[in-house]
Amino acid sequence: MIKYKTLIVSDIHLGTKASKVNQVVRFLKHNPCELLILNGDIIDGWRLKKRGKWRKKDTRFFKTLLDLLGQYNTRVVYLRGNHDEFIEEIAPLLVGNFEIRRDMILELPQTNKKYFVLHGDVFDSVTSRITWLSRLGGTGYEILLAYNKRYNRRRIRKGLPYKSVSQYWKDNVKIMVNYLSKFEDRAHDFAKLHHCQGIICGHVHKPADKMLDGIHYLNSGDWVESLSALALGFDEKWEIIHCKEPHNES
Repeated sequence: MIKYKTLIVSDIHLGTKASKVNQVVRFLKHNPCELLILNGDIIDGWRLKKRGKWRKKDTRFFKTLLDLLGQYNTRVVYLRGNHDEFIEEIAPLLVGNFEIRRDMILELPQTNKKYFVLHGDVFDSVTSRITWLSRLGGTGYEILLAYNKRYNRRRIRKGLPYKSVSQYWKDNVKIMVNYLSKFEDRAHDFAKLHHCQGIICGHVHKPADKMLDGIHYLNSGDWVESLSALALGFDEKWEIIHCKEPHNES
């Protein structure tokens, strides 16, 4: 049976070692929905151009989408991100229940609310204006993830639970806290400008569900660390779902 009205996932980064493809595939198989929004950075075109590698399990993700389209008649909307901006060359595209777009407005008839859905890189001044610096930052994030993996291997050997070094950095290091705050402020202003009651983003790899001065801000997180998705029930209430499967599974 279909469990959710809408699911939103983002930042899977297929083609990279850090991508938790197996987890997201199992999550989608066990949580069928009427509408699935892929909110950008599903494929990491930046890494694939350099040292990334497309694997069988990356293909399995798209086979899962075909299963959802066939078995549940799920509508799938793929929105471009900055790492998979190449799909913009073929957007807009509509084939049956599969669609590629830059962004969309999600309307909730029961609550009479509108949510602007987009990846969110346009709110990141570094990504949108200085691409080379953004790519350099992506390399730094990869180094942090590699350290995080080694750090958690030691924790597992000691019987300790998984702990994200990167998440701690996002939550506590002043420069990152300020960056996230500015990102959310820009998202808030954008939603207000477009007369929407809410805005849904990805990009920053940090799931969120909060009110910002009258605007409902939601972020779907990522499938690199947080392993999270946004779910809309048939009562039109939102929730953040965290996958509880092991992070160290490749």
